[in-house]
Amino acid sequence: MIRHIVLFKFKTGISWDDPRAQEAERFAVKVGSEVPELREWIPGRNISTRPVAHDYAVIGLVSDEEALERYMVHPFHQEAIRLWREISDWVIADLEE
Repeated sequence: MIRHIVLFKFKTGISWDDPRAQEAERFAVKVGSEVPELREWIPGRNISTRPVAHDYAVIGLVSDEEALERYMVHPFHQEAIRLWREISDWVIADLEE
């Protein structure tokens, strides 16, 4: 199993009031139901206000590296990436379980 974690930090001038952020969040929530490779999907806004905190996170679980690759190229996931790329920078970690 592989736990896929992504942390998003808004670019300067972007906040949750921005319609683009709201649309990106709507897509992120749906990724779990649209991408069959995901065994678990946890999206959510970060409640921390610390300066180093990111704004949003997604945590997914896939079976193996092949499933992770299929998830990465899935059209719905690619559309979510496009939306987030416009408004944020992100970091990822893939952990073997």
